[in-house]
Amino acid sequence: MSLSEDIKDFALDLGYSKVGITTAESFPDYIAELNSRRDMYGWYIDSTFQPLIGADPKSAMTTAKSIIALVLDISKESFPEKLLGKIGRHYLARCYLTPRHRINGARRQLMREFLEENGCHVAERLVLPERLAAARAGIVTYGKNTFVFADGIGSFILITAFVVDVELDYDEPTLKVKCPPKCTACIEACPTGSLYQSMKMDPRRCIAFNTFMAQDNYPGGVTSYIPPDIREKMGTWIHGCDICQEVCPRTQKRLKAKLPQNEFLAKMAQDFELTRLLNLTDEYYIKRVQPLMYNYIRHKKYFQRNAAIALGNIGDPAYIPDLAQAIQDPEELVRGYAAWALGKIGGNQARQILEASLTHETSEFAKKETEAALAGI
Repeated sequence: MSLSEDIKDFALDLGYSKVGITTAESFPDYIAELNSRRDMYGWYIDSTFQPLIGADPKSAMTTAKSIIALVLDISKESFPEKLLGKIGRHYLARCYLTPRHRINGARRQLMREFLEENGCHVAERLVLPERLAAARAGIVTYGKNTFVFADGIGSFILITAFVVDVELDYDEPTLKVKCPPKCTACIEACPTGSLYQSMKMDPRRCIAFNTFMAQDNYPGGVTSYIPPDIREKMGTWIHGCDICQEVCPRTQKRLKAKLPQNEFLAKMAQDFELTRLLNLTDEYYIKRVQPLMYNYIRHKKYFQRNAAIALGNIGDPAYIPDLAQAIQDPEELVRGYAAWALGKIGGNQARQILEASLTHETSEFAKKETEAALAGI
């Protein structure tokens, strides 16, 4: 048996659903596309991810020969209804950017160790265009929503790729879009217009981007500020967004399937509340937030901001006392978005809280948000 077959067998034994192998040649079209849309992707290009280097593997590892791409099916179990519409399935599956001491991080590490034990040098810290690599390795096809789909599974998958210095047996590429020709369901469903045409996305308008990438001190002009027109369309999403995948005809079979319950998620869902996320204690953050949403956000205030937006969009006056507490939070970001949420809910009680807050507010940001909220009531 060849090393290529050994690699595929071991990956399947680890729980991956599909494995493909392609060359380590560069991805010139991807590089050109990123550079041509620097206004949309400058924050990513200039970040520590260094995607332009990852798109040319030999620039980082001159001995690179092959890319091994793997698909992990993350939707074999059901997700609690209480968490859907709030946390994206990829994050509920606890598989993305997972540390080594968690099962999905351990799986990746075991795969790396197997490659190394079999004479492969594996590139370190190289952020590849993994969806594109998987399509070039013949295990996925594209959708108009920019996600990739694995046959028999759908788009709720995790792609992992390793660059190695050994020449392997390469698979036939499947670089194509397999959506129904006239289908535009994902484009029509995107609330913010982030998907503005087939295979074209402005990430800055994406709900997922705004839930976790909108943080201060990011490159490319990204800040923690979320424009009001996007806030109003974020619904109750606090970490990620699945809308463009949920409406896709290619995901319906799996979404409608009766799947076994994930016991860990069922337990997490029991006391998961947006109000507890808004007024976030250290204990709740450690026990209920970090186990699910450890990927991008490293400060509690961003979870609190997102919860405030979600509660404002729900618009239920029952949340006013929780927002009244949040408008006294030490973080100006939390106070400002709590003010926005109170303005969305409206009514005399919300007005009184906003007016009282304004008398002692010292942050210019929170003041502006409070004044705007009062003007809208």
